[in-house]
Amino acid sequence: MKPAARGRANRYAMGNLKLDLTGNVAVVLGGTTGIGRALSLGLAAAGADVVASSRREGATREVAAAITALGRRTVVAASDVTDRASLEHLLAATVSALGKVDILVNAAGRIRRTPTLDLDEAEWAAILDTNLNGTLRGCQVFGRHLLERGYGRIINVASLTSFLAFREVAAYSTSKAAVVALTRSLAIEWGPRGVNVNAIAPGVFPTELNRALLEGTPRGQEILTRTPLRRFGDVEEVVGATVLLASPASSFINGVVLPIDGGYLASGVNQ
Repeated sequence: MKPAARGRANRYAMGNLKLDLTGNVAVVLGGTTGIGRALSLGLAAAGADVVASSRREGATREVAAAITALGRRTVVAASDVTDRASLEHLLAATVSALGKVDILVNAAGRIRRTPTLDLDEAEWAAILDTNLNGTLRGCQVFGRHLLERGYGRIINVASLTSFLAFREVAAYSTSKAAVVALTRSLAIEWGPRGVNVNAIAPGVFPTELNRALLEGTPRGQEILTRTPLRRFGDVEEVVGATVLLASPASSFINGVVLPIDGGYLASGVNQ
């Protein structure tokens, strides 16, 4: 057997390409509602110990109970991605209780539909501070720990609006386009040091964040028409791709933005 083939065989034999997350510790920022909550529970179902954190302590406790019911360890600690000190506290509490962090998911986000001419600077700044600056803060605070350990997986949450314009959500779209650029920048800085940085770009999933914009509206109907699967996504359908990117099986996946969109980005003429 040639050396390269022998090396590949050894990696398979050692189980390095498994999707099983047993023994890993994951932190999900914005992990108590919508897509973030689904990812918290999905990572736990895949074997990881998971800390799901958000600003609301009650929601954090509720998701922690669900994680414990799956037989996984967790920590109850609220945090706010606009507050660096709260993220540093979350990291310290997680390492103290669980020993390490292997996986970071940046799922905190906010959106508001406003005609761009009427968009004031305070609203613009608030959305970018959560969606973009919050992602950067999470990557910096937890990335330092991952880099010191020489291993990690970071999954940022981008959006279809990272690639396509959606009417009257300019601040959200700008923030999510920048998340893609940040993901790629960190991938080339941190990948060589053992920390792979990728992103998922969910299609349209009705959640507390956007439900009023979608259900029973002309906007929602247009999205359904342009989606080849002819339906909105269910938040649990984001889990599989995230588990892949969080797992040892993603060892050569770095700097990728993976759409989970029912074919929306591939769509041209559907009739």
